[in-house]
Amino acid sequence: MDLVKWGIIGCGNVTEIKSGPAFQKAANSKLVAVMRRNAERAQNYAQRHNVPKWYDDAEKLIHDPDVNAIYIATPPSTHKFYTLKAAQAGKPIYVEKPMALNYAECEEMISACRNVGVPLFVAYYRRALPRFLKVKSLIDDGKIGKVLSVNMQLRQPSKQVDKDPSNWRVNPKIAGCGYFCDLGSHMIDLIQYQLGKIKSVKGFALNQCGNYETEDIVNAVFEFENGVVGTGSWCFNAFENFDSTEIIGTEGKIVYSMFADAPVTFINKNETENYFIEHPAHIQQPLIQNIVDELLGRGKSPSTGFTGSLTNLVIDKILGRI
Repeated sequence: MDLVKWGIIGCGNVTEIKSGPAFQKAANSKLVAVMRRNAERAQNYAQRHNVPKWYDDAEKLIHDPDVNAIYIATPPSTHKFYTLKAAQAGKPIYVEKPMALNYAECEEMISACRNVGVPLFVAYYRRALPRFLKVKSLIDDGKIGKVLSVNMQLRQPSKQVDKDPSNWRVNPKIAGCGYFCDLGSHMIDLIQYQLGKIKSVKGFALNQCGNYETEDIVNAVFEFENGVVGTGSWCFNAFENFDSTEIIGTEGKIVYSMFADAPVTFINKNETENYFIEHPAHIQQPLIQNIVDELLGRGKSPSTGFTGSLTNLVIDKILGRI
């Protein structure tokens, strides 16, 4: 393989800017086919993005001989189904996050891909963004000394769409849980990339306001394998927007926002330094380039099926599923 030729299953909103164009702009990568159940929308997407082929049947895209890698951008409830289909076809897979509805499904996906020798990647693209790589480098270089603890907080006001029955992000049968799965998964994945595997976690999840079926507030405490301890708090009915991760060490701390366009801040006794690092126009492009490079034998992706499954494992433990 000298060119990764992608096919997208599920060309919805996430593919318009975040990911779709990145497959065209990454080196040695090309988007050659897209699929959506609505044929008219699939054709429209293909025409707008200069994609030569479109389908309304995922099987046809998976078995298209011109497609040699599959990106699954459907809601989580179908991630396992399409991953198993793509694995049977022997094609590398890049699946949206969260990886699946639960950890058990993740294990099935990993096993299916391993059995046929197909690589599996997950769209935790913050692992490849320069802004968050700066955070990791500050930690790894010892700028804050020995890391002691981390505190993650995300608060958002309720939204009008919360009461819309078509909002799949708060439908547990489609999303796995609520906004905690959609947004909290990014935070849990990134902190494990920065600090290592979480080995122990306890959590509380409640539905306080009744706007939808799933949890709307989640609190958790956890311990990493290296002895770092931490807390997480996610509230989706607050009066304000607040988004902060604080990593505290013996010599200083790092503060950053997961979703807001804000600087990474390094603080110790003597100085405060802000690092303003812009995200790329297509936010998944750095990770997609990592994946392409790995498929071509030129690099390594930081986000795999195994690392993605660890986030589902932590989520399941917080929600009391296992």
